[in-house]
Amino acid sequence: MARMGVMDAVVKVLEDEGVEVAFGVPGAAILPLYKALSKSRQIRHYSVRHEEGGTHAADGYARVTGKVGVNIGTSGPAGTNMITGLYTAMADSIPMICITGQAPTGVLHKEAFQAVDIVEIARPVTKWAVQVKEPAQLVWTFREAFRVAREGRPGPVLIDLPLDVQKSSLEVDFDPRRDGPLGFERPEPSPEAIREVIEMILAAERPVLMPGGGVILADASEELVELAEYLQIPVSPTYMGKGAIPEDHPLYMGIVGIQTSQRYANALFLESDLVVGIGNRWAERHTGDLDVYRGDRRFVHIDIDPRQIGRVFPPDLGVVSDAKLALRAMLETAWATTPPREPGAWVERVGELRSTLLRKTDFDDVPVKPQRVYRELNEFFDEDTVFVTAIGLYQIFSGQFQKTYKPRHYLCCGQAGPLGWEVPACLGAKLGRPEKLVVGVVGDYSFQFLVEEVAVAVQYRVPYVLVMINNAYMGLIRQGELPYEMNFAVDLGYEGPESEYGMDHVGMMEAMGALGRRVRRPEEIKGALEWAVRASEERRVPALVEIMCERETNAAMGLSIDRINEYEPVEDRLPALEAAAEGS
Repeated sequence: MARMGVMDAVVKVLEDEGVEVAFGVPGAAILPLYKALSKSRQIRHYSVRHEEGGTHAADGYARVTGKVGVNIGTSGPAGTNMITGLYTAMADSIPMICITGQAPTGVLHKEAFQAVDIVEIARPVTKWAVQVKEPAQLVWTFREAFRVAREGRPGPVLIDLPLDVQKSSLEVDFDPRRDGPLGFERPEPSPEAIREVIEMILAAERPVLMPGGGVILADASEELVELAEYLQIPVSPTYMGKGAIPEDHPLYMGIVGIQTSQRYANALFLESDLVVGIGNRWAERHTGDLDVYRGDRRFVHIDIDPRQIGRVFPPDLGVVSDAKLALRAMLETAWATTPPREPGAWVERVGELRSTLLRKTDFDDVPVKPQRVYRELNEFFDEDTVFVTAIGLYQIFSGQFQKTYKPRHYLCCGQAGPLGWEVPACLGAKLGRPEKLVVGVVGDYSFQFLVEEVAVAVQYRVPYVLVMINNAYMGLIRQGELPYEMNFAVDLGYEGPESEYGMDHVGMMEAMGALGRRVRRPEEIKGALEWAVRASEERRVPALVEIMCERETNAAMGLSIDRINEYEPVEDRLPALEAAAEGS
């Protein structure tokens, strides 16, 4: 029998569960775990500069790899600093385990230093939050934590470890060959329900498949595309489903919504008569006005979490199932029901609107228009690039203009949307997929929230590229469709020798040992991107391309998906359309 100390056994559990990377900030109340962790030859620990940054790094790592992210901190503010990251992971169904130190159990009620009930604080934003009070429970608590994080709709777990529990002299009998990971079942769909879904699709004239983030999490993109091709059904991913189908695929219909969307997608959606949602949430920024969104069309909702079905509106048919198993079952039922279908009028309609209801991106204006930035990104980077972006006007432009071709290659904190997410998430993504080029698209305000995590990447020689859309204007909340005066919003610009658009971000990068270059004209963007990719890899540090952008570019958002033309001025259309109109 292999007997060892309880904290050594905890580290063995982490290793056996496949953990290779952990983020954290050491502190007095968590040092016994760190001492045990220092003996591991498998787990690499990265000391971040802020516990929230550690959660976002673990989040980015989990999204790009499909593994469970791990973040560690001490007692008190370390745990409270993790709450934003836990909430983000909970909202986007990301498996993560956060471990906090805690004051000894005997003094938790005696004003102990940095003693806070982090379990109760974290409970609303985790799948499970637990304080371990007995050393003998440690091994199986960690086993259960990994099971909970992965099972069903994935999500975060917080484990709180009092110092006396960590320091226990108890030895346990632990053998990973015998005490392996806890298993769990993925729910399979009812055959009758799947048969009804296929019947509804075959009976519809203009059906749509709508994969959400659940298809990405289930690694079900291949099944999705195979089903769509067999039945010739257009596919409209939600924003969190970007990458589930290549955006140059003939059946790609675009993203529906009131912000991160395309005109042609909204127009096509309004013509549809059946929508089959798979692993999606019908979130508010997607649906807008529910009366308009629902209309006269029918809806099927397939989700792994039975509590999600009917949460926003009652579907015509709800199916509880893992996304991959559901799509496999749908494909097998389709094979048995109908021969492969040829593209019809509905697929032709998708191609027609995809080629006409487009927006102009080839602006030559100075300051640079954001649309031009995304045109340059699409042309310069290939389909294997992993993009990371967060929240704000630049996220909306990204959703409208940026092309994605593969699952787990577009990472975004969709539901919670914390500013600052992308900088540490780039660190986690690059550590998870070191062979990939990782590019973070950031806003100037968000960049400043957790910019200190750039220093972590410099310290550990982790290269990635940041592209900053800098309007120094808090542009999202100043959008014209928001009926409020925004005089109280901070104007981030100033007149200075280096930049009229706020602080010197290039200087900030260089002060941390990273690299930066400022761009003022659209024709300079490509050369700056070439420099950033080359210099980042050569120096093994992050490189920033800061692009000075127009302040008041409107992001063409509506309050409901039927307002597809309201924010689309005629001059914002492709010159090719004008030429075609003249030709007719």
